[in-house]
Amino acid sequence: MKGSLQSALLATTLVLVTGVACKKAVSQPTKAVPAGTVEFHFTRKAQGPLELTLDGVRVPVEPTKKNKKAKALLITGLAPGKHRFFIYSPRDAFGPDQGEFELVAGKGTYLVTFAQAFNAVLYGKPDAITPAEGIPGVRAYLVP
Repeated sequence: MKGSLQSALLATTLVLVTGVACKKAVSQPTKAVPAGTVEFHFTRKAQGPLELTLDGVRVPVEPTKKNKKAKALLITGLAPGKHRFFIYSPRDAFGPDQGEFELVAGKGTYLVTFAQAFNAVLYGKPDAITPAEGIPGVRAYLVP
């Protein structure tokens, strides 16, 4: 009897500690996401630069001012419907880094994205990347 009570207390304590530790992760936006906008909220700040491919077209991503780390990637000017994305960075790893989201007419979309520091270039400088083509009316930028 005493052993089962201690086990129950230990399990309850672990659940509470885990809940408090996980509370820092944001699963809901702090303010409403505007219509035609997608917000990728990072679990850790990302340094960038970021490469974004949206529906098979590379979209230029504007860096943060003064090269600060970013807590989110905002994409504005999207039409309602399903969109495929791929996010890449030589300094950060994302999860999911590719997938699909659906934009409903009159609403925005909020996606929590795992981010982790990851330097893919061990020696020297990374290769120069050709400029992205972009999609008319679509703007992607990092938010500090």
